[in-house]
Amino acid sequence: MQRIGNVSRRRSFLWTAIGIALVALGFVGGRLSLIAQHPIIAEPAFRNLSASYNEIRADFLKDTDPSDLINGAAEGMVASLDDPYSRFLSKEKGKAYVESYEGEFVGIGVTVRQEDGKFIITSVIKDAPADKAGLRAEDVIVQLEGKPVEVKTTEELAQKLRGKEGTKVTIGISRSGLSEPFQVTLTRAPIKQESVSYEMREGGIGVVTVTRFAERTAEEFDKAVEALEKDGMKALLLDLRSNPGGLLTPTIDIANRLIPKDKTILQVVYKDEKRVITYRSKQEKPWELPIAVLTDSHSASASEVLAAALKESAGATVIGETTYGKGVVQRFRQFYDGSVLSLTEAQWRTPNGQWINEKGVEPTIKVSLPEYASLPPLPSGTLLKEGSYGEHVKTLQSMLEALGYPADGTPGLFDEATKRSLESFQRDEKLDVTGELNDRTSYRIVQRLSEKLKKEDAPLLKGIETLKQQLGART
Repeated sequence: MQRIGNVSRRRSFLWTAIGIALVALGFVGGRLSLIAQHPIIAEPAFRNLSASYNEIRADFLKDTDPSDLINGAAEGMVASLDDPYSRFLSKEKGKAYVESYEGEFVGIGVTVRQEDGKFIITSVIKDAPADKAGLRAEDVIVQLEGKPVEVKTTEELAQKLRGKEGTKVTIGISRSGLSEPFQVTLTRAPIKQESVSYEMREGGIGVVTVTRFAERTAEEFDKAVEALEKDGMKALLLDLRSNPGGLLTPTIDIANRLIPKDKTILQVVYKDEKRVITYRSKQEKPWELPIAVLTDSHSASASEVLAAALKESAGATVIGETTYGKGVVQRFRQFYDGSVLSLTEAQWRTPNGQWINEKGVEPTIKVSLPEYASLPPLPSGTLLKEGSYGEHVKTLQSMLEALGYPADGTPGLFDEATKRSLESFQRDEKLDVTGELNDRTSYRIVQRLSEKLKKEDAPLLKGIETLKQQLGART
């Protein structure tokens, strides 16, 4: 009996040991599986993150939102890359980022500027809800949902005016000539954001301006070209100045139309050059018209891709300034809550194999805009008067001089000479003659400079002249 009892106890111990081992294996296996799915857990520094999170949640003086803390950690992680083009945008910022490339948003269809604390409609998009309701440029938005406008920036106001399709928003409008504001209830609708404009200039020169590369840009470009061709376009002048770039797909689509079939558009080179993708033109119909491209120091990323491809693979003349020099590629991923991770994952080379990052694309013909074109803008809310001094005053003096109102005083000091020049401008523009700079006067100065620049656009005029010469050489 003793022997049997010992065997029984040994069996019991064995099964207990097996059970413990299985539990241990299950725990280890589960942890290994968890680490495999989330490698960050295995990092020693993860303990710091976890401990900080727990301590903040438990002991911070004010209430905290777990998702805000985690998104903040993600923002910090991306910031540690020290890459100006990689970023993490949480929730609403991420949604706005994606929306900016979709070529469409839901809203009422107005652009707004801020002037002396007021939100003034600059333009109304044709056939948008605001247009159908009879809103006009220079109308002032004074109320939202029956209450005074309390937002501080145009970006904040835009968020209030946008929303889901079919929802309503009531705004109060103050209009010149009316003694009281009136209320308008608008139904939000999809609004297209155009990225392409065009015009026909003398000699059959079709000018197509691309301001960025969004989802519908290639489609808009095709429509612009078709309209110009119907009007008898003989040469294409593609204006990519101040184009910050955007999506690669519409850029390639436009290149496919203009660059001969099988010619290289660009080469995308991934980490450690383990993967290289060469994009070649898939042109279906030969392009037979001369092409010139306008660039400046603000032409970046996708606009540089197109400028370099047209220059090296289509023989286009590039006119203007050396481009910005952004030769890296980002891919963005949107998460379930709308947050976005935009991460630099590749570099690109021109068709001739040139790296342009921090170098830019050199123009064939170098032409710069007048100096006043590069003056920094005067921030909204800038108030200057006699006795003021600093860079804003210096900028104002340069702007006035460009418009024919020279202030022969001390640069950077708002003196009597500056006051007289400003008064002369205000008088000629039928503004209140105060001798002080406010938002209304600042806006008018910028308007007049913009009009002047359009008439004195040296790169544009050189582009037209160059294409005319090329057309003359063909005949």
